[in-house]
Amino acid sequence: MLTKRRNGVAGRGSHQTLAAGLTAHTLDRRGFLRKSGLAAGGLAALGTVRLGAVRPAQAAGSSADPAQAVIRKNVCTHCSVGCTVTAEVVNGVWVGQEPSWGSPINRGAHCAKGAAIRELVHSDRRLRYPMKLANGEWQRISWDQAITEITDKLQAIRNKSGADSVYWLGSAKFTNEASYLFRKFAAYWGTNNVDHQARICHSTTVAGVANTWGYGAQTNSYNDIRNAKTMIILGGNPAEAHPISMQHVLSGKEINRANMIVIDPRFTRTAAHATEYVRIRSGTDIPVIWGILWHIFQNGWEDKDFINQRVYAMDDVRKEVAKWTPEEVERVSGVPGEQLKRVAELFAKEKPATLIWCMGATQHTVGTANVRALCILCLATGNVGKPGTGANIFRGHTNVQGATDLGLDVTTLPLYYGLVEGGWKHWARVWEVEYDWLQSRFDEVPASAGRKARSRKENMETPGLTSTRWFDAVSLPAEQVDQRTPLKAMMVFGHGGNTVTRMPEAVKGMAELELLVVADPHPTTFAAMDARKDNTYLLPICTSLEMDGSRTASNRSLQWGEQIVKPAFESRTDYEVIYRMAQKLGFAESLFKNIKVVDGVPMAEDLLREINRGGWSTGYCGQSPERLKAHMKNQHKFDLVTLRAPKDDPEVGGDYYGLPWPCWGKPEIRHPGTHILYNTTLHVKEGGSTFRARFGTERNGQTLLAEDSFTKGSDLTDGYPEFTFGVFRKLGWDKDLTAEELATIQRIGGNNPDAVSWAIDLSGGIQRVCLDHGVIPFGNGKARANAWNLPDPVPVHREPIYSPRPDLVAKYPTRPDERQFRMPNVGFSVQKAAVDRGVAKLFPIILSSGRLVEYEGGGEETRSNPWLAELQQDMFVEVNTQDAAERGIKDGQFVWVYGPENSAKTKVKALVTDRVAKGVAWMPFHFSGWYQGKDMREYYPKGADPVVLGESVNTVTTYGFDPVTGMQETKVTLCQISAA
Repeated sequence: MLTKRRNGVAGRGSHQTLAAGLTAHTLDRRGFLRKSGLAAGGLAALGTVRLGAVRPAQAAGSSADPAQAVIRKNVCTHCSVGCTVTAEVVNGVWVGQEPSWGSPINRGAHCAKGAAIRELVHSDRRLRYPMKLANGEWQRISWDQAITEITDKLQAIRNKSGADSVYWLGSAKFTNEASYLFRKFAAYWGTNNVDHQARICHSTTVAGVANTWGYGAQTNSYNDIRNAKTMIILGGNPAEAHPISMQHVLSGKEINRANMIVIDPRFTRTAAHATEYVRIRSGTDIPVIWGILWHIFQNGWEDKDFINQRVYAMDDVRKEVAKWTPEEVERVSGVPGEQLKRVAELFAKEKPATLIWCMGATQHTVGTANVRALCILCLATGNVGKPGTGANIFRGHTNVQGATDLGLDVTTLPLYYGLVEGGWKHWARVWEVEYDWLQSRFDEVPASAGRKARSRKENMETPGLTSTRWFDAVSLPAEQVDQRTPLKAMMVFGHGGNTVTRMPEAVKGMAELELLVVADPHPTTFAAMDARKDNTYLLPICTSLEMDGSRTASNRSLQWGEQIVKPAFESRTDYEVIYRMAQKLGFAESLFKNIKVVDGVPMAEDLLREINRGGWSTGYCGQSPERLKAHMKNQHKFDLVTLRAPKDDPEVGGDYYGLPWPCWGKPEIRHPGTHILYNTTLHVKEGGSTFRARFGTERNGQTLLAEDSFTKGSDLTDGYPEFTFGVFRKLGWDKDLTAEELATIQRIGGNNPDAVSWAIDLSGGIQRVCLDHGVIPFGNGKARANAWNLPDPVPVHREPIYSPRPDLVAKYPTRPDERQFRMPNVGFSVQKAAVDRGVAKLFPIILSSGRLVEYEGGGEETRSNPWLAELQQDMFVEVNTQDAAERGIKDGQFVWVYGPENSAKTKVKALVTDRVAKGVAWMPFHFSGWYQGKDMREYYPKGADPVVLGESVNTVTTYGFDPVTGMQETKVTLCQISAA
């Protein structure tokens, strides 16, 4: 049954009553465990209590003497906060979990998912052995058979249809090392069709932030929010999506008496803590942001000195903002002008102030423009580059930041090196492989539909297909897909099948694939859609708790996770499976040339060392395995707010926790990492930095370099370009290089050593000398208010494809139809057709989606956990009380939610509430296993079905893609709701 909270108090259930009896007296932790019986197998007492619609969770494990326990640390596999998991292991069995008091991130706390994480390893609902689908039946097979059959089929498809015909879908659940290895593998295979979950969560953040001031990541940290005096949370609900982050957010609010402003279409659990709640119409972020800036500019509240010194083309923004008067903002967004004036004054005056956003800002057809507008608001008020300020971007999965950094993206190589000759040659040098051989692995693409042919080199430098549209690349006519052939096969590692919009079309695409391989601890939605009968394989991959490797949290800090226990059942690590495939495909020797392989498993430490050898562009060069392990060992020494260790500590002295990138130079230099990006009040050796000079030095007669702004102790006291050996020679700094460093630069540069930059100098000499002179290797530039290379250089409002306000579409249309990422984006035609058909009248309710605290991502993993499944047993839709009354819908009854495309519908329970406004509905996105009213449990392999099933909201989500990234539109579509 759905539980509806009333008056802020939840009723006490039988579990709570039982637990209350156990804690009637003051006890220490171990005493509590002894009295409760939890020490003898984990929640044994609670395991006997009957659940509602879910079978009772059974206790596991056996009694063990705590003195025999070995303590091992890893990182929670769920959201991006980076909570430490401290495990007690006895005789190779994970028997208990300690609070991680020493971690400066979670400080002993866990959300429901983190507290129940041991079940991921012990779960009897995991895939136990490789399986294949034959004549519609799942069959157990051996690993040898699975690897042989899969690689044989892959090679046959490659020979017939080309390398680009196989799609490599990676995972934000990967470690950094597995992410890097997967991207390297795709390069050796010969394709840029490699992607992961960032495409559907924060690809627009990366594009928008990087195109504003240099790097596409959170500027500050969760902990630093404690310094803020004003915080705006727009399109984020950390109370449910990132629960442990709220200890930092609320500490800032309470200790600093900070203003906490929540801007969201839905009154969330985060909004319940706000000092000011602003309800907007979903899809009107830019009008609201420009409405705030209108008041700031009108009243002269902007930071004029900061703008003059460190920002390019803010006057171009002023012209656009001038159009958004309070009256027009209210007409479009519904937000009163006086409320935005209050918000504007607080953000501009009650400083330091920070902007926090999540997928409510990013998952739009204007997602990149939304992010750009948010960055510009920070720039206009000088709220970046200082403690308590910045763009605090809350990423989704445990390693979605790291997986993005390491190149699981159709537009980049590892560490954001571009798909250009220089980027490819850099990694060819790191990998010690011939550039010409890598190029030979790519397809030649014939001319088609008026498009020119592409050579192998041109194809090597062409972005791939986005994961949001893989199924279009299967099903669209061949002439519309700009590669040798449409997609024929999918290799899916750690990625749900219910996370893309337009599920009916995804199911169609799935059925047309010649080969589908799912490598995951769980079968996922891909296995349960009844779309296929043959040529489908399931490979049991262990969780990252069962392997070594690092993860990068949202704040850019790396943490090393040690293998807690050996992989369960017949599961294998990502490293081993990739290695075995490379062996069969004939390039393992080259792929693992400098990586030690022990008993068939590549060493994570060696993978990270290879990342260090090539990761100069993003400062992934200083975080050696040894340094990261020392941080995990000494967590308790790092300051809660500054995240810095005492300088006199022998192992981690002066380091910022997790060596947040950029961590410049080789590990032996011992750069401390960069806690706050673009902070000029510190020396670069102490983590100081400027805005990145990555866009040139001048445009339209205006300098793109900073003016009278530089880091503390800098030898150069004005703006400067990025550093090359040629710049060094002009400054006379080439004399500071060692003979060995100079020789490496000359070897890389060949006939033109002057062109060797800080980002491709494998010696690290350029970075080392820059630090000695107090300058930042990437230059000292201005942030861009006008990003001239983007479709909308200054963000403009565009109505959603399925707008509830067709009267606004003529004035604020989406972009014209155009080709992007090898396929047509026909959003303009779809929007026009929706207006012409009167879709807004037929489907009058705005539908949005988001997270629940109990589940994560596509939900297969967490819905398979009985402790979490008990907490939320039904998929539901939040319906406003008036909308429910008009439709005769009662709380808790089944309803149909209809979408405007594909005659799509979902059958879910109704949660009648005023959290959503009239004309608005909301659904969580963690469910699958039902499809348009049909229970699909029978299609899972026996025993591997999740405890809780439900409809996917993406069955009824619709067309719409951001032009810069291919991000899908999940936060605004239209629907109709009726009683079932």
